Amino acid sequence: MATHLEQGAFGEKRALEFLKEMGYEIITSNWRFKNLEIDIIAKDNDTLVFVEVKTRKSNDYGDPFEFVDRAKQYALIRAADEYLFLSGYEGEIRFDIVSILHKDSVEIELIKDAFWSN
Repeated sequence: MATHLEQGAFGEKRALEFLKEMGYEIITSNWRFKNLEIDIIAKDNDTLVFVEVKTRKSNDYGDPFEFVDRAKQYALIRAADEYLFLSGYEGEIRFDIVSILHKDSVEIELIKDAFWSN
């Protein structure tokens, strides 16, 4: 497996563990629709949460969460719209980011309400 894929898999596994510890109920991970993907879909109390996981080995060029740019946000919103349509869910939703810096140790940051759909 390529290094960046291993890093991504490591980050998603750690994010799942972290979110469970934070009380999130994991619904699914790596949900796909055509070319769109949502890393984690979970419930936080009564809110359906779409989670993007960003893992980096260094923050020389910015913190991991800063790599969730407008284009990535738009893709996540489109994927979430498809999930909502297909599942029939009609409650509260939110977009969170789990930012993981994996240098000598692992630093995990949860950013709730990281961005909004239009």
